[in-house]
Amino acid sequence: MTIALYARPVKDNHADYVKTLSTRLDKENITLTIHSVYYAYLKKEYGFNLDIATYTTHEDLKKQKVDYLISLGGDGTMLETVELVRDSGIPVLGVNTGRLGFLASVYKEDFTAAINKLINKNFTLDSRALLQLVAPKNLFELNVALNECTLIKKDSSSMMSIDVEINGVFLNSYWADGLIISTPTGSTAYSLSCGGPLLVPTSDSFILTPIAPHNLNVRPIVIGGNSEIHLKIRGRDKQSIISMDSRMATVQTEEEVILKKAPYLFNMINLEGQHFFNTLRNKLMWGLDKRN
Repeated sequence: MTIALYARPVKDNHADYVKTLSTRLDKENITLTIHSVYYAYLKKEYGFNLDIATYTTHEDLKKQKVDYLISLGGDGTMLETVELVRDSGIPVLGVNTGRLGFLASVYKEDFTAAINKLINKNFTLDSRALLQLVAPKNLFELNVALNECTLIKKDSSSMMSIDVEINGVFLNSYWADGLIISTPTGSTAYSLSCGGPLLVPTSDSFILTPIAPHNLNVRPIVIGGNSEIHLKIRGRDKQSIISMDSRMATVQTEEEVILKKAPYLFNMINLEGQHFFNTLRNKLMWGLDKRN
C-alpha cells in the first residue's frame, strides 16, 4: 500500500504530523510519499531529514500507484487535491489544521486515530460530483471544480448581466455582481454566504446563486445535476472574471460559458463515526444555546 501526503508549506502544517505519519506507516510496511514542495519546506524550516519519497504531479501519483491521499490543511488545501487526483479515483482524507472546514473534517487532535482507521479500512467512500467547464476551453489546466464556478464582474463600479439557459431553455437574465454555479459540496461555501441553500452531498443537483442581485425578488434556484448550463455575459466591461474553486481567469464579454457535470467523481474518505450532518451541526453551531 502507498499513501500520499499533500500540504501547503505553512507553519500550521509542521513536521510533527509527518513524523507521526511516517512512524505509524513504517510499522505496517506502508510506503509514504510527500508532495515535493512541502517536503522542501520541511527540510528548510525544520531540518527534516527523513528519507521519504516525493511526488509533484498527478502523473507521479499514478506511477507510484498511490492508494490514498491525505490532505493536511483546510478546505482550500482539499480543493487543491482535485487537480492532483483528477480522474484517478484516488480517495482523499482531509485533516483540518486550519479553522472552519467542511471538507477537511478530521480534527488535527484526532490525527493518529484517523491514520489507524485509514490503515484498518474503517471508512466509507463519499463520491462527490464535480462541475466541468466545457467552454471556453483551455482557460485552466484542469477545467473542473469541486465547490463552484463563479462569474463575477471585473470592475468594482457597474453590474454585469448574465443570460442563463438550462438545457436550451431560457431561465433568466441576472443583473448582479456575479453568479455562482455550485455543486452540492459547494453549497456550504461561497453559495451559502450569498444566501444559497444547503444540499446534502448526495444530491444530484446544482445551485445557481446570484451575488448581490439588482432585483431582490431574484432568489437562488436548484436545478438537476444532469443539466447543461449556458451563460452569456453582458455589461460595460470588456472582460469578467471566472473562477473554478480557487483558480481564476478572465473571459471576454459576450463570450458563452458552458457548464455541466464532469464525467468522473471525487472520492472523499469518511472515517468511521463521521457524517455530513455531524459536520453541519458542529461547524454551523446548530442547537447551541447562546444564552449560557
